[in-house]
Amino acid sequence: MSFGDKEITQELPARATDRSAAAEVATIYVCMTCRGPGGLERDPLPGALLAAATMEAAQGTDIKVSPIRCLANCSRGPSAAMRANGSWTYIFGGLNPASAPALVIGARMLAQAPDGILPWRGRPDVLKRGLVARTPPLDFNEDQA
Repeated sequence: MSFGDKEITQELPARATDRSAAAEVATIYVCMTCRGPGGLERDPLPGALLAAATMEAAQGTDIKVSPIRCLANCSRGPSAAMRANGSWTYIFGGLNPASAPALVIGARMLAQAPDGILPWRGRPDVLKRGLVARTPPLDFNEDQA
């Protein structure tokens, strides 16, 4: 399933932080080639369904959705990752199209987090139990923790 270069963005309201204004918009990367549990080839692929549902859930929001070819989380797919400039990157697995609104909520929470860490409190349950990993921002220094 092809999604072209479709981007869904809108500005978030300003907030007081020392992160740049560009950091206020989060991106969700959805693996559109995920085959899901068992790795069986299906048409459409579960990852493509998740990508389409996430793009639909993000319409009219400030969240950008980027379908990509692989997040290398095949054993726990379908998968998605989210980040905002200056934030940690979060990778989630075991998702399905019903998880799409939770991904958008989580991405908005991450974009608004002053420390770049997705808050546990208020995070949708699917993003608690589906967390695979988080990675630090490129400019991370342990002294910042």
